[in-house]
Amino acid sequence: MHSKEQSRSSIFRTGSRTTTAALGLAIVLALTVVPIPAQAQTFTVLHSFTCCEEGYLPFAGLTMDRAGNLYGTTSAGGANSVCCGTVFKLTHKVFSKLSSLEGSYGDAPVARVVFGPDGSLYGTALYGGSRDYCDSGNGCGTVFKVSPPPTPCKTALCGGWDTTRLHAFTGASDGGEPGYGDVVFDQAGNLYGTTIIGGMGNCNSPSETCGVVYKLTPSNGGWTGSVLYSFKGGSDGGNPYAGVIFDAAGNLYGTTALGGQYGYGTVYQLTPSGSGWVENILYAFHGGDDGVNPTGGLIFDQSGNLYGTTSAGGPGGGGTVFTLKPSNGNWTFSVAASFTGSGSSPGPSDSLIMDAAGDLYGTTASDGAYLTGSVFKLTPVQGGWTEADLYSFTCDVGCYPHGSVLLDAKGNLYGTAELGGAGSGGIVWEIAP
Repeated sequence: MHSKEQSRSSIFRTGSRTTTAALGLAIVLALTVVPIPAQAQTFTVLHSFTCCEEGYLPFAGLTMDRAGNLYGTTSAGGANSVCCGTVFKLTHKVFSKLSSLEGSYGDAPVARVVFGPDGSLYGTALYGGSRDYCDSGNGCGTVFKVSPPPTPCKTALCGGWDTTRLHAFTGASDGGEPGYGDVVFDQAGNLYGTTIIGGMGNCNSPSETCGVVYKLTPSNGGWTGSVLYSFKGGSDGGNPYAGVIFDAAGNLYGTTALGGQYGYGTVYQLTPSGSGWVENILYAFHGGDDGVNPTGGLIFDQSGNLYGTTSAGGPGGGGTVFTLKPSNGNWTFSVAASFTGSGSSPGPSDSLIMDAAGDLYGTTASDGAYLTGSVFKLTPVQGGWTEADLYSFTCDVGCYPHGSVLLDAKGNLYGTAELGGAGSGGIVWEIAP
């Protein structure tokens, strides 16, 4: 594992193997408002992170409450400086650190926090927790909860929310290293997610495991973990970076970054049965124009069609946006858009979002005019899609957005960029129509 003083950008694991790409930073003052003449929209930096107390390197997207406040995570920094990340809140550009993670609670949250049924924020950390073989002995990741205190915090950096560890992964049969995907709740209050490694399957050698889909059930004031499916790394897929989503019938859907018939990842469905959960592969990526390595999750539209992304491959080498439409028990795959990549940095790394008109929005980590990331919009037109780049990032303002896009009721878009900005530690941004 590379040093935590380095950026966690461009981490891509194959089983337990990690490669990194060095990214340069232009450390200059960022303009906080940048007009986008072609789209008649305005890009605004809501917050620029500076190492280290408040956290830095925001890898994941954002969550919004009913009052319009934004919540997110940083993958590094906090009370322990370089380690272990923070949970934060933005209210009208006023930054508050809600929690500083530490090794026992988790290290490096690279997924969003989401609100649970009790009003607390729930998330995962890639490392930390129990000390095992993951990350050179620093733990195999956690599921954590951050709850508001009985009385409001009076300072921006007090970190006054209560942090609770719900589960510490061991890297063995229960899984290890939960990745980019959100956790999701069912109507009974059970929590579901995925891990990149761990489980019972052997991906490339007996020492490499392929990840799991897990469930946490509240029980007697704690949480009991169980594995719904353990990937084997063959035709069933392996190494799910993304989380899972439910359909109306209670089936789960997700992606694996690797495995499948051709080895380039899958889209899968898990259906509950009397003896457990049964997997059905909806699509196996070929490694051609369809794209490779889907690290982002899936979304449904009102007609039951699925939409997702691949982080690489496709005609331009920088990933794709794809659709899967159900028809007579089968699924029809098509590519809606493709992107131009840069080096080993990924294209779209996270899930898409759809507005009421059926337009899709997302980010790429290395596409755009400067190959340091973009925000894009896809509009359905006569059976196809028209792509528009809403913003191309530069590292003086902020660059390499890996997380998903958030859309509010007024049509404003929100997100994060992992690096750059006035403080050189990444930004939270807004695009207003």
